[in-house]
Amino acid sequence: MHLLPDRAVLACLFPLCSHALVEDHTEIMPGAGRKGRAAATNRAGRFEPYARVAVDDGWPSEAPEPLRTEVAVERPRSVITRNASPDIGFDRSINPYRGCEHGCIYCFARPSHAYLGLSPGLDFETRLIARPTAPEVLAAELGRKAYRPAVIAIGTNTDPYQPVEGRMGIMRGVLEVLQAHRHPVAVVTKGTLIERDADILGAMGQQGLARVGISVTTLDPKVSRAMEPRVPHPERRLAVIRRLTEAGCPVRVMVAPVVPALTDHELEAILARAAEAGATAASWIMLRLPREVAPLFRDWLAERFPDRAAHVMARVRELHGGRDYDPDWGARMTGRGLFAEMTAQRFQIAVKRLGLLPDLPPLRTDLFRVPPRAGDQLSLFD
Repeated sequence: MHLLPDRAVLACLFPLCSHALVEDHTEIMPGAGRKGRAAATNRAGRFEPYARVAVDDGWPSEAPEPLRTEVAVERPRSVITRNASPDIGFDRSINPYRGCEHGCIYCFARPSHAYLGLSPGLDFETRLIARPTAPEVLAAELGRKAYRPAVIAIGTNTDPYQPVEGRMGIMRGVLEVLQAHRHPVAVVTKGTLIERDADILGAMGQQGLARVGISVTTLDPKVSRAMEPRVPHPERRLAVIRRLTEAGCPVRVMVAPVVPALTDHELEAILARAAEAGATAASWIMLRLPREVAPLFRDWLAERFPDRAAHVMARVRELHGGRDYDPDWGARMTGRGLFAEMTAQRFQIAVKRLGLLPDLPPLRTDLFRVPPRAGDQLSLFD
């Protein structure tokens, strides 16, 4: 475990990937070295001025060792990130981790690793940054006199319940702080580790303080393993919906992303299975390929689904005005055109038939309070 004081020392903290600041493996890395990983390359981020290309020098080379996950530690001064995007329904969020070991090839958060001087490719999946002091920092932020409560979203960038959470427990600590402050929280995850926290989320859900979105991209285990290699099996995610619902926490199923010509035909089946498991609301998001995600996704398609790669990308570009991605507010989540309209209509018909809501009821902010500290005078009315 490393201590991460600032961005300048990232290369020192990750000796195996310090070269990723300038390296651009445009060729596909041998499969033996990236077993359990989705990205096929480790292209340099968009801010790096140099690229290093590997060449064959004629000498025989040994098989590459499997990539191991490394974790550095960051001590943040603030953990609440503010957001002003007009097409997102929250204005603040928390990210206990940077990077995500789930390794979903379509993850729109991959470009955020470039800000750290790391690759949005394999580095994003294998070079993680944890924030173990997040609970204490959050408690201090919530305790400020100027703070006004609103729903905090968690899991909107990287998954708080990725495998490393099992030994670090940062998300559990964050939830304990939010529960103590009676602060509303909305969690999004693909990870079954959330079942560990069903006691907190269930209690908060019954108070109108918590809701959860569970992402189910496909019901096909082979497609899921290829596309999101370290995400739990689709059936296990459906079981999580049932577990959280039984605990008292409202759950929304998120069919996200819908991948044209690969998973779009499963839309109705996913919604039906989720409703059966206890989900009361549903949403969908079309595939997004911002910045470095587009070439990574194209490489993945060519390797894993060569028979339909051209079809998938043709449909994606049809949705985004001939480009791999259109960042316009309001359209980036759904795309434009006939296929986008057809998907939206299919979704609306399915949720109406299944009795699913377009969203969960709003969470409460009127219960917020800063818990007393040692030595504070207690309130007579609390």
